[in-house]
Amino acid sequence: MATGQQWVLVEMVQAFYEAPAYHLILEGILILWIIRLLFSKTYKLQERSDLTDKEKEELIEEWQPEPLVPPVAKDHPALNYNIVSGPPSHKIVVNGKECVNFSSFNFLGLLDNERVKSAALASLKKYGVGTCGPRGFYGTFDVHLELEDRLAKFMRTEEAIIYSYGFATIASAIPAYSKRGDIVFVDEAACFAIQKGLQASRSNIKYFKHNDMDDLERLLKEQEVEDQKNPRKARVTRRFILVEGLYINTGAICPLPELVKLKYKYKVRIFLEESLSFGVLGEHGRGITEHFGIKIDDIDLISANMENALASIGGFCCGRSFVIDHQRLSGQGYCFSASLPPLLASAAIEALNIMEEDPEIFQVLKKKCNRIHRNLQGISGLRLAGESFSPAFHLQLEKSSGSREKDVKLLQGIVDYCMDRKIALTQARYLEKEEKILPPPSIRVVVTVEQTDEELNTAASTIKQAAQFILS
Repeated sequence: MATGQQWVLVEMVQAFYEAPAYHLILEGILILWIIRLLFSKTYKLQERSDLTDKEKEELIEEWQPEPLVPPVAKDHPALNYNIVSGPPSHKIVVNGKECVNFSSFNFLGLLDNERVKSAALASLKKYGVGTCGPRGFYGTFDVHLELEDRLAKFMRTEEAIIYSYGFATIASAIPAYSKRGDIVFVDEAACFAIQKGLQASRSNIKYFKHNDMDDLERLLKEQEVEDQKNPRKARVTRRFILVEGLYINTGAICPLPELVKLKYKYKVRIFLEESLSFGVLGEHGRGITEHFGIKIDDIDLISANMENALASIGGFCCGRSFVIDHQRLSGQGYCFSASLPPLLASAAIEALNIMEEDPEIFQVLKKKCNRIHRNLQGISGLRLAGESFSPAFHLQLEKSSGSREKDVKLLQGIVDYCMDRKIALTQARYLEKEEKILPPPSIRVVVTVEQTDEELNTAASTIKQAAQFILS
């Protein structure tokens, strides 16, 4: 044993003599640095400066904590409500004044429908007011399953899932599928609910210009090149295209046929948010897929809320069974929120009955949209943004004053002018510091089947007068 140890020592000495000079110098520097770290102090004691009790009290009095929230002006719109009395249907009573309603998303006029209210009342008497539990904890009622079945059949998909809150539907669905490391190509005009879903997913987000398929394809090509550099990573990375059928922030329709072509060309999945187009587009109100004649199986997931055309509360997703079932395990809004009150589920079922019985209602809505669009063309100082068949569109300033605050005040002047003449309008509202890409200020005009031709003409004429009076 001793002979072996001596032999190792001899080898170490021999290696030391044979090592190049720069190697010995470097090792010497490292050894000296380690010795310095071992014997040097890791901190220096600061000199104590004892304060008197009086000095301590003065410092405490001078200290001001940071405000819990930033200061907000008392005249901020969010702090000054317009009080509604009665149902926000065809006619709406705002601050004690009855007006024709051009603000509420009651597209099919079902909010105050007698059949819908009777169905909700019967359900209220049978089930009570709410559910007091999520779907997995005695919150699944037979009426929920019936509504999911009806929605799936209406949309001609394998399965549907309902949520108790419209905003939470797409915001929960996105992170259920797209995770950290996945890639989502999303239109820059996407609504706030989509933005929060993307934020929760922690995925790699790539925005393309609004409805610009060339810009989207550019991003897809760039990603294809990146995937070729690292094929192992590419095999486990999921890719999604996320769009709206009708964009709530612009009133524009997405070019779905082109998106489907890009889907198969670059092997990505399409998620389609149809809150504005469901119950509006298509011969039977099935949305943008029916409008363009796209096969429903070409879309991986469709989501929509039930708070517009169906005049209820909550939202739904539909698609293939294995896709939807995953949300029952991973959709946060589904798993952790109290389920939809049965009375609202019953109301939505009856609204679906009316839609199926009277498909002409969608043509009536389309004609009314076209009518007011024609009448609002050429208003001096205002620009109309949105499709002629969209029941929700925007009036924006043709030329900004250069200040968003001033633009908002000008548009509010038009809203107030119209309100004084019994036309209820509203500005589109945004969380300005939270929006990824903040839309310009606008007045949102909403069309419903209940509005008469005379009322549509009067509204257009009043808006023109208001623009001339306020903007001239």
